[in-house]
Amino acid sequence: MALAAAYGAMLRTADGVRIDAAHTPNGSLDLGVVVAHGFTGTWRGLDTRRIVHVLSRFGGVVSFDFRGHGRSGGRSTVGDLEVLDMDAAVKHARSIGYRRIVTLGFSMGAAVAVRHAALHRGVDAVVAVSGPARWYYRGTKPMRQVHWAIERWHGRLAVRLAKRTRIAVEGWDPVPLPPHEAVAMIAPTPLLIVHGDRDPFFPVEHAYQLYESAGEPKELWIEPGYGHAEAAATPDLVRRIGHWISRTKSA
Repeated sequence: MALAAAYGAMLRTADGVRIDAAHTPNGSLDLGVVVAHGFTGTWRGLDTRRIVHVLSRFGGVVSFDFRGHGRSGGRSTVGDLEVLDMDAAVKHARSIGYRRIVTLGFSMGAAVAVRHAALHRGVDAVVAVSGPARWYYRGTKPMRQVHWAIERWHGRLAVRLAKRTRIAVEGWDPVPLPPHEAVAMIAPTPLLIVHGDRDPFFPVEHAYQLYESAGEPKELWIEPGYGHAEAAATPDLVRRIGHWISRTKSA
């Protein structure tokens, strides 16, 4: 299957970081979807490109690499300053001419999508897939490994060599608004939370905490057998998300 054509762009954030992005048009300017990958991901990865390909049947898609990832500049702050990267991508979608813009984030990207909608607003709907509800979660082995990669110099080196992800040495100061608090600020923007009951990183309690903290309108999909983020997202799930996006209107 040939993937939809993507046209590269270099964006710049409000704090001056260069962001590597791509635009996948579908011939209509009615709907633009901004897709945000998870930690160590990239818009150039096959999993993300397949997701974009499916979504492009519903609207044009802007995908991008967070700071410190892939060909973007800067260093990853693991969900803090990444809201500026998301905002640059949303502004790029608006400059293209899309009349409705929906943000869709996976894992870390889900936390960023929630925080962006709360702090910057201006989007018509938000989809958070496999996202955390709170920071510093270490309750699963994969998340303990993530914290090792972030907090130890040899972990940061390993991630840089293996995944081309450059992580900021400085910790958070101050600690950014956590997703379960930010999500309460999104309403009346429609929100869809998607989580797998086999997620090895964040158990479903994170999805329930986000959902319970959010205002209406909101939906929660607990997906049987679904693992984590982009790698586990089936074309069927992405199509259902696309249908939800296409029929959802902002309040």
